[in-house]
Amino acid sequence: MAFATDLAMRRNLDVEWVREQIGEAQRLPQVSRLVAPAPRGTPKNWAAYRARFIEPVRLRAGLAFWENNRAWLERAEAEFGVPASLIVGVIGVESIYGRHTGNFRVIDALSTLAFDFPTSHPRAETRSAFFKDELEQFLSLTQRNGLDPQGLLGSYAGAMGWPQFMPSSWIKYAIDFDGDGKVDLFDSQADVIGSVANYFKSFGWQPGMPTHFPVSVDGPQVDLDGLLAPDILPTFSVNSFTAKGARLEGAALQHTGNLALVELENGDAPRSYVAGTDNFYAVTRYNWSSYYAMAVIELGQAIQMQLSAR
Repeated sequence: MAFATDLAMRRNLDVEWVREQIGEAQRLPQVSRLVAPAPRGTPKNWAAYRARFIEPVRLRAGLAFWENNRAWLERAEAEFGVPASLIVGVIGVESIYGRHTGNFRVIDALSTLAFDFPTSHPRAETRSAFFKDELEQFLSLTQRNGLDPQGLLGSYAGAMGWPQFMPSSWIKYAIDFDGDGKVDLFDSQADVIGSVANYFKSFGWQPGMPTHFPVSVDGPQVDLDGLLAPDILPTFSVNSFTAKGARLEGAALQHTGNLALVELENGDAPRSYVAGTDNFYAVTRYNWSSYYAMAVIELGQAIQMQLSAR
């Protein structure tokens, strides 16, 4: 309640309204369990992860979504420079085109993670602060837009709508793309498309630049540790990248921006690698995972191939 009062004063919101909303929130033990990190030593597997998203249900739904929203996707690509395939890929991975937008009350999820974040988590204090801020953004968003904070549903982390925007992302990046005077990420597919495109543009998407290139990193001359040291942050020029033993071909050799070596584990099988560009890094700003970024990219490309074949 002290947090609620402080929030209301800083945001110029009605104190009793804010206290009432937070007071009605329920603590959800399931949410606390869901945010727990994977056990140490759990192997990552890109092939298995990919198979969860590039699969028949998402491919069929994505094809229908693209066909039904072709004009909005073309407009978004023209205005923001973000490929339709990337927009379609994100929405498919996030919610299967609106089929799974979450069944948790957002007020409950955010309050649980703000005030009862699992103390066993290695970054519990930082994460709790993050969700306190998201709770604040959520209440401000709902109050100023006439939405019922007790009625909105989302993910266990409080993400909402077809693109699964956190409240702060909704406020910063969501747009009224269909021009009806409101931003609606639950029922306006146009607003969803425009908002995803705006998000990527805001995080530095560069039109026309590939997200990644094929790369070979086998052989004793490869400085793998050096190549992986910056993680997925593009740091190397093509010359410095190849000087460390990475082998590029074709268009990759003409790339004028920086590159990062992206490593994808495949369980007990050999690891996969790609050379990620600044646009690959931009995709990871939606979800800080190279596995996620590759799934988004490849789902969108697979749907585009099906569309072209029709």
